[in-house]
Amino acid sequence: MKKVLLFLICPVLALVCLTGCAKAYVNASYTQTRSKGYFDWFDTVTYIQSYAGDSEKVFDENCSVLAETVGKYHRLFDIYHEYEGMNNLCTVNRMAGKEAVNVDPAIIELLDYCVYLYELTDGELNVMMGSVLSLWHNAREAAVEGPEGLVGQYIPSDEELLEASKHTGIDLLQIDRASSTVYITDEMASLDVGAVAKGFAAQKCAEILKQRAVSGYVINLGGNIRLVGSKADGSAWITGIRDPFDENALAVKVRIGDTSCVTSGIYERFFSFNGKHYHHIIDRDTLFPATGYASVSVVTEDGSLADALSTALFCMDRDKALSLIGLLNDRGIKVEVLFITPDGEKICTEGFSKLVVQ
Repeated sequence: MKKVLLFLICPVLALVCLTGCAKAYVNASYTQTRSKGYFDWFDTVTYIQSYAGDSEKVFDENCSVLAETVGKYHRLFDIYHEYEGMNNLCTVNRMAGKEAVNVDPAIIELLDYCVYLYELTDGELNVMMGSVLSLWHNAREAAVEGPEGLVGQYIPSDEELLEASKHTGIDLLQIDRASSTVYITDEMASLDVGAVAKGFAAQKCAEILKQRAVSGYVINLGGNIRLVGSKADGSAWITGIRDPFDENALAVKVRIGDTSCVTSGIYERFFSFNGKHYHHIIDRDTLFPATGYASVSVVTEDGSLADALSTALFCMDRDKALSLIGLLNDRGIKVEVLFITPDGEKICTEGFSKLVVQ
């Protein structure tokens, strides 16, 4: 296995030119840009930008195709709502312990990939954690707006979390590819694909654009950034990574190409209770929010993998995280990572340090 080196990096200033609710940024340089924002999918904001110098008509046509694609995946992967005329993951969860559900091939593809991710991350990325995650989701939903943000009314009890954790085995998920059905064998178990769904959708959008011979686009799906090709003027993409402690500042900016950049952080979905901060990234061992990092940013070509790794690495200790990064690099999958610790220290892989713009 290749040795993975870590480097300390210093904070830098950045030009902020694209702002989303997740505070991900891409510089506009001097290229004429076109942009559209959407507010309907994955409980976040989606931006599509073109740096290709294309006409308004062509841009609108490309956006229409991408909007249809993201909308489709939003509905299929929604675990909270069902939609007329389709069986989605909400349907699969509702039918847990009852019967198999015939689903769209896209759901089979996603869940197959999630099983692979489970094995790859030694169980740190587990889409069958729904029973545990739903307890934290419900607590966050019950929070009310206060002078310092969302203030929780309660947190899940240790007893509730422990009971829920008994229904999280990946073996409870049965995928029948031949019949395109999914069955959860335990009625108390449920799927939650929040750690991979947005990245999966962003990657599919990138693949569609490439099939259409489109280059010079940015897909920003709630901070899941997928850069497609290069700009018409040949200038570099420069993406800013948010400072997890200051929503108006960047921790670092990086120069990257046709790839994905995804960050998971303590600031994305959270509430406070009795003066303590509770974010949405739950450690499978403690069943409470992971405490090792303030944010983890991943740069790798595949948006699905970047999204999943940003969550899985967040829940790993440093040695295990570096071992996984080394394993992927040994397999020819280039992965670069920035870790920001709770005390603000920035530590990155050697390759990531070379992407940093000073």
